[in-house]
Amino acid sequence: MPHESDSEATDFAAFATAAWPRLVRTARLLTGDYHEAEDLVQTTLVKVYARWPKVPRDEVDVYVRRALVNNNLSRLRRKRVVHLLTPLLPDSARHAHAGHADTIDQRTALMAALADLSPRQRAVMVLRYWEDLNEQDIAEVLNCSLGTVKTHARRGLEALRTHPVLAPRLHASPGAQR
Repeated sequence: MPHESDSEATDFAAFATAAWPRLVRTARLLTGDYHEAEDLVQTTLVKVYARWPKVPRDEVDVYVRRALVNNNLSRLRRKRVVHLLTPLLPDSARHAHAGHADTIDQRTALMAALADLSPRQRAVMVLRYWEDLNEQDIAEVLNCSLGTVKTHARRGLEALRTHPVLAPRLHASPGAQR
């Protein structure tokens, strides 16, 4: 076992248990597939566990997010194929009441549009709008400059606004911004 003590293993187990739902949700948005998301989180946590004693405790979330995004980018490079989103909806949408069909349709359209973004644009969109990170934190997670984050955010938002699945919805909804 690479860890010095049982308390470090216990500390990691507590972190992994608490972070699992949030990490899977983020990974689901990055991968477009629930099962791939779970695999990505599991792979990431295995790698983080190997380095756990060296991870600064005040930077754990940034370290794990960076590892998650980097592992996803590596996964995409290895596969070299376009990942299509599955028709499965996130758990919260699957349990929605029957009167929420529009919300489900909007979520499905957004997931399809996210799938068409580049991996870096998609990572910026997910970290910004689902993880609620600011641009500086995103730059730290992605290990890039603030300008790069801003460029990916601008291009990603423009791509989403003009996406054939989302554009008609945005222009048809009251108070839609251009």
